[in-house]
Amino acid sequence: MNPTEPSSEPSIASFLRGLPKAELHLHIEGTLEPEMVFALAAKHDVTLAYASVDALRRAYDFHDLQSFLDLYYAGADVLRDEEDFYAMTSAYLRRARADGVVHVEIFFDPQTHTERGIGIGTVINGIHRALADGERDLGISHRLILCFLRHLSEAAAEATLDLALPFADRVAGVGLDSSEAGHPPSKFERVFARAHRLGFARVAHAGEEGPADYITEALDLLQVSRIDHGVRCDEDPQLLARLARERVPLTVCPLSNTKLKVYQQMEQHNLRRLLEQGLCVTINSDDPAYFGGYLVDNYLAVQRALDLSREQLVQLAKNSFEASWLDAASKQRWITAVDNYAARTSAA
Repeated sequence: MNPTEPSSEPSIASFLRGLPKAELHLHIEGTLEPEMVFALAAKHDVTLAYASVDALRRAYDFHDLQSFLDLYYAGADVLRDEEDFYAMTSAYLRRARADGVVHVEIFFDPQTHTERGIGIGTVINGIHRALADGERDLGISHRLILCFLRHLSEAAAEATLDLALPFADRVAGVGLDSSEAGHPPSKFERVFARAHRLGFARVAHAGEEGPADYITEALDLLQVSRIDHGVRCDEDPQLLARLARERVPLTVCPLSNTKLKVYQQMEQHNLRRLLEQGLCVTINSDDPAYFGGYLVDNYLAVQRALDLSREQLVQLAKNSFEASWLDAASKQRWITAVDNYAARTSAA
């Protein structure tokens, strides 16, 4: 189905699949489905801690961010050569295309792999080749974001940036992820300043597990263009007003937030309130293989739990392009496509 053409089916799910969307908060290692984990383990003769695909999937019952990260890093161990990274990224792009995604800005965690002895070129080349093929074959444009692991040192981040520089033409920006609690953005102020001087765009996870203050630090000290997660911004009324006033995008991941117990139930999520207060909120899938759903699954979950209107769903899609790193003309082209799609399907 062409994501810019209306579906003949009247359901909200089919409407959402046809709605043009960008995905801006997606960890490519977090798309590694259990079936692929087992296939790659067999390829590389890796012994897994789980007896079957079903046993591994049953382990995806997390009580906080760290319990997820422990399994996430273990799963990434099956990624060994360039073809593995290519296969993983290609599989995600096919799923994204089926969900009406036309532009992706995806994270990768080089330190997860270089610490295992995998060359950073192996990682970047495999992912980039899949992204290039996805643009050619699926029509999905892309940006690639190198994330520093915040539980490691700033010196380790600096070394990772050094390793990445020969591939700078393939990396659009840098980000900050992994364990948030106890690792404030200020810990990485110098490496982000250097990335800025080198011309990289910047984002950071903040205000998911960590407090609202981390969002302020990411904005003021790291000079990020958007905040990944950011849902705890409503703990600080002044920050909330600033985010609305400055249209600072938040890349919110609803299923992730409930899976990791940021919210016990989706009905408690603040996404609708943030949207109604004028914030540039976007919906994303984070680590969909682990959190039970890709992009449309996340849209559907919040639509059902928070009773979002059709107009609010359309606004969320438009926000995804506004918040992207596309050029101004491309942003406007896709925002217009969203409006046109909404108009054509208004009677459905």
